Amino acid sequence: MKLNAPLKSVLYACIASSLSVVAVPISLKAQSAKIIKIKLDNPIAKVQPNMWGVFFEDINFGADGGIYAELIKNRSFEFAKPLMGWSIQRKKANEGEILVVNRKEINTANPRYLQINNENGIFGITNEGFKGIGVKKGLRYDFSLMYRQLNPGIKLHLQLLSATNKVIGEGSLNPENNGSDWNKQTASFVATETDPKAKFSITFEGKGKIDLDMISLFPGNTWKGRKQGLRADMVQLLADMKPGFIRFPGGCIVEGTDLANRYQWKNTIGPIEDRKMLINRWNTEFAHRPAPDYYQSFGLGFFEYFQLAEDIGSDALPILNCGMACQFNTGEVVALDELDPYVQDALDLIEFANGDVNTKWGKKRAELGHPKPFNLKMMGVGNENWGPQYLERLAIFTKAIKAKYPDFKLINSSGTDPEGDRFNLLNTSLRENKADFIDEHYYRPADWFLKNAGRYDNYPRNDTKVFVGEYAVHADSKVLGSNRNNWQSALASASLMTGLERNADVVQMASYAPLFAHIDAWQWAPDMIWVDNLQSYGTPDYYVQKLFSTNKGTDVVSITLDDKNIIGQDGLYASSVLDKTKKELIIKIANNTDKSQNIDFELDGKTKLKTKGTVEELANSNLNQLNSFDNPGAVSPKVSSISLKGKKLNTSLKPYSFNVIKIPFN
Repeated sequence: MKLNAPLKSVLYACIASSLSVVAVPISLKAQSAKIIKIKLDNPIAKVQPNMWGVFFEDINFGADGGIYAELIKNRSFEFAKPLMGWSIQRKKANEGEILVVNRKEINTANPRYLQINNENGIFGITNEGFKGIGVKKGLRYDFSLMYRQLNPGIKLHLQLLSATNKVIGEGSLNPENNGSDWNKQTASFVATETDPKAKFSITFEGKGKIDLDMISLFPGNTWKGRKQGLRADMVQLLADMKPGFIRFPGGCIVEGTDLANRYQWKNTIGPIEDRKMLINRWNTEFAHRPAPDYYQSFGLGFFEYFQLAEDIGSDALPILNCGMACQFNTGEVVALDELDPYVQDALDLIEFANGDVNTKWGKKRAELGHPKPFNLKMMGVGNENWGPQYLERLAIFTKAIKAKYPDFKLINSSGTDPEGDRFNLLNTSLRENKADFIDEHYYRPADWFLKNAGRYDNYPRNDTKVFVGEYAVHADSKVLGSNRNNWQSALASASLMTGLERNADVVQMASYAPLFAHIDAWQWAPDMIWVDNLQSYGTPDYYVQKLFSTNKGTDVVSITLDDKNIIGQDGLYASSVLDKTKKELIIKIANNTDKSQNIDFELDGKTKLKTKGTVEELANSNLNQLNSFDNPGAVSPKVSSISLKGKKLNTSLKPYSFNVIKIPFN
């Protein structure tokens, strides 16, 4: 995603009119039931098993401070201000008592460390965490650090402090090794109270001299109990969606503000102390939401992304830099005759994911604990890049990758917008070159989503497919943060998604964006899942996405009103699929009006339907309704039963509702 001043002005101009267009109720007079026909026996398209996925970008403190469960901010002192996030507690300052030492010539990935020289009494350092440290009563916390003890004698006293400086958990660590070598040591303790805004303190007791690095604290309940792993509640929300793929690591962080700041996957694997920290490109992007403490530690790196995808049964979809920095920032490009290292990174990534353990990068994967290949099938070349300079670089990538891996699928950018000269140039050129996938992005008002539910009905049915890699309804720009994730936006998304599903032979993958946002540290909204330091909840958009991804089916079947696709007639939007594995007919239908609508479904075909089915319904009469930490299920599915009479189903759709109707068949 991109946002600069010119784009913002255009985007906000569109957004400003959105609510006035869509929120005006469509009044319907009392009338007889509408007859909607579904043809069961003649599937018109196959639904890909990975059609509905998720898009992860480290924006809104989605990784550090979010799904990556590390609680210490600036654990290795590599921020531009090396003690950012830390404060020093002492009664009297002594020169040289605490130093930040830089060993850049020896260790370019992690040059700084903290040197403690305690000769006079007790002093300490305190870390503020990411907008505080979330602490849960009764939960174990695992502390670790790397140290080099030059002059033994210092003991570390560890404390979790509440927002009011009360001790709510404590332990200690006695360094066991001496000498010039770096060592790692751990300690654990249990919290005695819950506090979302706690701090962590280390007090140094005794005389001595010690060097410290990678000061770390993790909750004991990480996903699958992995050491220094991911936050379990956030991963569980993803796992519950059963997404077909995870697109990562972005987004604009793939490009960086310039090429020096681009994402380089090889810097994100291996021991965490060897992963080179990078400023997050969202650190200073928005003047109204500055985030000077936003960096990427890469504790969540490419190995962890692949592992996460495997854990929740999703395909991995990495996006790599194509030799172009963000065109809204610097527009820097690497010279074409110097593009080889970028292309080699792509080839090496495929080998890292899929290569035999005897290959260079397959061996590296095995050394990290995963000898079995990850079975990577696809990759994006560039994020939201555009123009002839993108096409030149893409051609070089495509030629090299296809020469070595002819069946590997490549996803190509169509730029930042779903229309206009940039889009037209790319869409035309990429189709002429028989691209595997064209990645379309749209952040638009609700009325645009409703008007474009038939967008793909007349797209060419050829070998070039569409990946809708980023989309979300953007409400009025005066609405901020989590308040943008209202029911109106989710309902409009659901309506458009019926058009994506109906055209599953064209649109083979889609993912809402962005995924996560920290309630106290966001840069961009709306977002699918909101979190604080202890909790997380799914927005109405989350439940729409979940209903599609858990009810994707296998085959699209025709659903019509007056022999036409249902793309807004009387505020209705619909699609239908068969799931030949589960043996279900699945109907998805949205009512965008302020009135109930009586529907007669005529189910035509030899398929023998059972007489009982279910409806999962999302509905709320208030289009501005939100979910929240206090009321996470305000807009969430309600399940009820339905009955058929022969081949007919009569049902009433509530005002402003989205319904997933499931009817088993023999």
